[in-house]
Amino acid sequence: MAKTWLRSRWTALLIGLTAGAGVGLAVFQGSQLQGRGLYVLCGTTAGAVAAIVIHGYGRSVRLTEITVTIPQFSQVKFAVTNDNRVVAWRLFVETATRISQQPLDNDTGLVREAMNSLYSLFATVRQTIMDASPSMRTGDVPTVEHLAISMLNKEIRPFLSTWHPRLKAWEQEHPDGPESEWPGDVACRADLEAMRQRLGRYVTGFAELGGVANPEELIGPPPG
Repeated sequence: MAKTWLRSRWTALLIGLTAGAGVGLAVFQGSQLQGRGLYVLCGTTAGAVAAIVIHGYGRSVRLTEITVTIPQFSQVKFAVTNDNRVVAWRLFVETATRISQQPLDNDTGLVREAMNSLYSLFATVRQTIMDASPSMRTGDVPTVEHLAISMLNKEIRPFLSTWHPRLKAWEQEHPDGPESEWPGDVACRADLEAMRQRLGRYVTGFAELGGVANPEELIGPPPG
């Protein structure tokens, strides 16, 4: 083990010394050039730098298509780039660790806490999208932003718009009453669970777009 470590260290040192000597020689030779030779060297260097930059940019914007099955869309091919994968990964982490993926049974937890978590998730997802660079599109193929905004507008917003005013009104009328006495408690929890099942597809979609391997090991299988 120690011999292998020393051998690799010496190999790296020799490669570094050789590369350094080569660069030094190239710089010295370049400093001796004049006229046409100098222009050729400068042009070659500029071309090499441009090629590296273009290659790096091309990797960041290269589009790939991934098929995702989610509510409202059924099976759709989404276009993603390396940059969009980072956004999808962040959205996956946010959605997978919130109440949106944790069941709220009738005898546990509070609906108010679930709503506060959903409000926080809504704001975080929206800010994540706003902070990211807009995705490139190819025709009508949707991107990770379409998936995120669809989740907000077609799932979380309608739920909050329906139940938050009702719960808030009851809380104002019964400031000291336990939430379990709220007449809408059972129906709200049932609606919350149905939405949670649908949101599971979105979470899985973010995982697939973000390149997460075996997301079922983290969040369980997608809802049926």
